[in-house]
Amino acid sequence: MLKHEAGATGRVFHALADGNRRAVIERLARGPATVSELAAQLGVTVAATVQHLQVLQDSGLVRSEKAGRVRTCQIDPAGLRDAEAWLQRQRTTWEHRLDRLGAVLDDEQKEQGS
Repeated sequence: MLKHEAGATGRVFHALADGNRRAVIERLARGPATVSELAAQLGVTVAATVQHLQVLQDSGLVRSEKAGRVRTCQIDPAGLRDAEAWLQRQRTTWEHRLDRLGAVLDDEQKEQGS
């Protein structure tokens, strides 16, 4: 299961590593948008936007629906929750390590002051 989590989390961070894809996420945070609207915002072709959206969908960050010829996209909060959970685990680990370091340094300072 750890490999699966690492894979899913890796896909999320890979998707977010690109500035255009982050811009799509920021836009979709305000509400759903069509592929054409996203392409216009990014200043790239619809084909390039579709490629970015495919990466975002594969990572679980975005989902889309097609009605006729119009594809509308929206954020899938589950993908963001996965990234947030990973970041929280990292934060907790480092906070504990820094707390232990602080305790060691406090003890050393007390020993030197005595």
